[in-house]
Amino acid sequence: MSTTADHTFQHKKTTLFIVLSGIFLTNAILAELIGVKIFSGEATLGLEPANWTFFGDYVLDFNLTAGAVIWPVVFITTDIINEYFGKKGVRKISFLTAGFIAYAFVFIAIVTALPPAQFWLDVNSTDPNGQPFDIEYAFDVIFRQGLGIIIGSLTAFLLGQLIDVFVFQKLRKITGAKMIWLRATGSTLVSQLIDSFVVLGIAFYVFGNWSIEQLIAVGIINYIYKFTVAIILTPLLYLGHNLIDRYLGKEYAERMAEEAAEDTSF
Repeated sequence: MSTTADHTFQHKKTTLFIVLSGIFLTNAILAELIGVKIFSGEATLGLEPANWTFFGDYVLDFNLTAGAVIWPVVFITTDIINEYFGKKGVRKISFLTAGFIAYAFVFIAIVTALPPAQFWLDVNSTDPNGQPFDIEYAFDVIFRQGLGIIIGSLTAFLLGQLIDVFVFQKLRKITGAKMIWLRATGSTLVSQLIDSFVVLGIAFYVFGNWSIEQLIAVGIINYIYKFTVAIILTPLLYLGHNLIDRYLGKEYAERMAEEAAEDTSF
């Protein structure tokens, strides 16, 4: 490999990691911020509530956190980083992202504690229908999350990422360079099974007042969604691989994938 070609490859490799990290970081933080909203999956599709019954008397519908809408982007980005940069690449961006999420929560806590300006309260004192509206209360409720949710989300995020990279590389040793869908989907299904229950368990069982039956029921609904989306988005994973292969060049892309697969550390 010539010096010029090697320099060009290293530049593209660095640029690729920066772009993938930016996508990963942006979507992970955004998912945490919008996750406070719970939306109805049935209403979104124009369907009636499922009214599933768990454990005899617990009724559950497909109500999901808004953060679940964009978490699949994080799943796909994780698998792509894993494919080309290996365990070290995923761990690096995962711990960095966890740090920035914690940073965001700290400053959100500081900002929500600041006293509001009176004119801001006055000009926003009513809603479009003329009903009284407390914008300071709304701001605090939306942005300030409980300690349990913060600890739960960060723990689940890191644990899920580490499990994902481990399972992904184990499957790659079995499949080789082929069957991208198997190692990507398989690693996501295993890691998100853990993630779905860890975040709920810490946030609402350990720090909250949920029963174990409610925890299991809601965790199942969250996992069903993630399981379904992981399969549906498989074509996007192949599209991402094709774009990267074209950007780097087939030879260099395969070289990066092989180097990533040879990393045996955990």
